[in-house]
Amino acid sequence: MLFTLVTNPRIRRMVQETAGGLPRQFWWLWVSTLVNRLGAFVVTFLALYLTSSRGYSASYAGLVASLFGLGAAVSSIVAGVLTDRIGRRPTLVGAQLGTALFTAALGFTDGQVAIAVVAFLVGFCNNATRPAISAIIADIVPAADRVRAYSLNFWAINLGFGLSSAVAGLIATQGYLTLFLLDAVSTLLCAVVIFVKIPETKPDAPAAQADAPAVGLVTVIRDRRFMSVVGLTLLLALVMQQASTTLPVDMGEQGITSSQYGLVIGLNGLLIVLLQIPLTRWVEGRSRTAMLAAAALLIGWGFGMTALAGSSAWLYALTVAVWTVGEILYTPTLMGLVAELSPTHARGRYQGVYSLSWSLALFLGPAVGGVVLDHAGGGVLWGACGVCGTVAAAGYAVLGRRTGAAADGGPFEAVEAVEVAVPAAEVAVPAVEGKAPAGA
Repeated sequence: MLFTLVTNPRIRRMVQETAGGLPRQFWWLWVSTLVNRLGAFVVTFLALYLTSSRGYSASYAGLVASLFGLGAAVSSIVAGVLTDRIGRRPTLVGAQLGTALFTAALGFTDGQVAIAVVAFLVGFCNNATRPAISAIIADIVPAADRVRAYSLNFWAINLGFGLSSAVAGLIATQGYLTLFLLDAVSTLLCAVVIFVKIPETKPDAPAAQADAPAVGLVTVIRDRRFMSVVGLTLLLALVMQQASTTLPVDMGEQGITSSQYGLVIGLNGLLIVLLQIPLTRWVEGRSRTAMLAAAALLIGWGFGMTALAGSSAWLYALTVAVWTVGEILYTPTLMGLVAELSPTHARGRYQGVYSLSWSLALFLGPAVGGVVLDHAGGGVLWGACGVCGTVAAAGYAVLGRRTGAAADGGPFEAVEAVEVAVPAAEVAVPAVEGKAPAGA
């Protein structure tokens, strides 16, 4: 049967249209992403580790996850600036080496304060890879192929995530330290692949300065259209962060075991692996605004349905399936839009600010979710997720109407204006840029 699928002309043509024509450097980045995610256990199981293995409360687990997110938030800006200043490759390799070191250290750390500090450092280094990876893809992939490239990279992330989550639940029954060490090793291998196979892709400074003026972080923040997208992303990211923080805690309180949680949350990655490619092809030529709004509703109310799951692992799996479809539609569509809204000479900063929305969600989502779950219950928490999804969907609809999103799935109107319309008066470099390391 497998041989028949591989040799089927229709299947082969679909694979060629989906994966063909992308540069070799992209595929090495894809491989490194897959290797990293195959061992990405810690973030997914951190809350469960702290509550079930170490005996801490849901509120403390939420606090630690929030500090992880705070580190990620700080690194979004720092790494975005470094990506533009010292380059994509050194920023990415340095971040991965730091992630490997502190992830391994977290497995041996004891004490509430020490765990919190190391979790902050893991979050800082882990998220510092985001602006560099996104900028590399935007650098090496033509604009017409970027949504497809981001979709394939997202597919690799979830292929690894789905496999690792299912296996990690079983490994966790023998002890969590192995999870931390495997995560560190996979990240180290990822850094080696990047260092050996991917050259620097940062545009030459003279050419960038000739094409457009320099862009500081203040300029990015004053870009109202871009910041509207960032704000809506933050709202949905707050919802999606519950999958790795309050969702496992809620499931544990309902009698769901760590192995069952691993299998249920692994369904997210499995469905993305199976559906990402066909759904990406399906959305081609459709309204970007409609896709973003529909995705927001599926994500919000997929999590909202969790209130009805009770003690049934199957019902939890159904809710995961609903918000996963929304995630499949949302992520590559949004990443393509962000890349188009980012000037070539400032991709690191734009990607850093965009990444900040996810980082702030890492910081705020677990803390708020943990407190709500402890004091108001799962019904209130999951109902609030549905409301957030509805608000985000309405926001994308309004933004699409105001900017005239093309009905054929093209970008918001006048996206090209972002590339050139950067007033000289707005070229400000805030103090955070001055904190870059010496030589940057």
